[in-house]
Amino acid sequence: MIPPLLRDRAFRRYWSGQTISMFGDQISSIVLPLVAVLTLHVSPAQMGFLASLEWLPSLLFGLHAGAWVDRRGHRRATMIVADIGRAVLLASVPVTYALGVLTLWQLYAVAFGAGSFSVLFTVCDPSLFVALVPSDRYVEGNSLVYGSRALSFVGGPSVGGVLVELLSAPFAMIADALSFLGSAFFLSRIRPAEPPAAESGRHALTAGARFIKGSAIVRSSLIAVATINFFNFVFFALFVLYATRSLHVRPGLLGLVLGAGAIGGVLGAAVTRRLAARLGVGLVCTLACLVFTAPLALVPLAAGPQPLILAMLFTAEFISGFGVMALDISIGAIFAAVIPDQLRSRVSGAFQAVNYGTRPLGALAGGILGTVLGVRPTLWIAAIGGMAGFAVLLPSPLPRFRLPSQS
Repeated sequence: MIPPLLRDRAFRRYWSGQTISMFGDQISSIVLPLVAVLTLHVSPAQMGFLASLEWLPSLLFGLHAGAWVDRRGHRRATMIVADIGRAVLLASVPVTYALGVLTLWQLYAVAFGAGSFSVLFTVCDPSLFVALVPSDRYVEGNSLVYGSRALSFVGGPSVGGVLVELLSAPFAMIADALSFLGSAFFLSRIRPAEPPAAESGRHALTAGARFIKGSAIVRSSLIAVATINFFNFVFFALFVLYATRSLHVRPGLLGLVLGAGAIGGVLGAAVTRRLAARLGVGLVCTLACLVFTAPLALVPLAAGPQPLILAMLFTAEFISGFGVMALDISIGAIFAAVIPDQLRSRVSGAFQAVNYGTRPLGALAGGILGTVLGVRPTLWIAAIGGMAGFAVLLPSPLPRFRLPSQS
């Protein structure tokens, strides 16, 4: 049976663009680190720096991007420009590799540039979502979008790993570049009634930050997910390097294991709507923070024969994937309900500046700690530290929050 929202042509095109782009992103999530590890033979510190550059623009530009987009309007057009910009940057990697001039500095520039375009895309997206989805279907809409994300977690790394084995890591980047062009194509074919541009004013730049400060729900969510993201990026900065060099997992096999493990994300996307209806979306969001982070401890714990190592990596990815899908769907529905239309891009920008801004700091910390303490001890620190985000939410009002339609 086709979900009701997918019968709507505008939402279906929006969802199609998101699906294609997310699939490409997941290919890139394993291919770009493998370009650095296998082609350019980077150190742990360099790996941490590369991982940080994709997210540094959120820290630098998130607040300003949100204010600029709310003031300018034309969010759909801005998202199309961001897609095309990312496609061009990613396509430069296989081109320069073919010419024999690919360098680590270019990878740094591509990561930073693509991250900057991603900031623009992300601050526009919430306004486009609420323009396309009725308020009583926010959880359903987020479930469809993040269901695609979950499926991309299954297929993306697997395809990415296979493409690296068949084509080499740099040429596998072409898939991600094409995905952004696909997203731009579908966005160009919708004409939603976007919220009007906000009036410029004395406090326009800080309006999003002030809303977050005044909203106990959004503020506590930000503190929790920022904590989780910091430690997760300590973890992710070193994960591919640890799996390939210390656990001796081949790139193609690693991609297959991660893709298979991400079936947990598909399950999370499928059941979150029902869980939210039964338990309340706030409690689901809170519990998901723990389910997302705790299983990552299995990665530094992995040892023994190769089948056992692969089973532990699979289990970590499966349970964690379930948790992150439940977290993303529930928090997206909560924010769609509580953030005013005229502030969406500014709140998104301010939230991104802190939440995503912790990611480059975590990646840098991962690279430094991996060099000083060793990769495995750093993964232990990251796995344990990430669980602190769950503890932050327990005294907050979030566990008791319900959407108006759930009350």
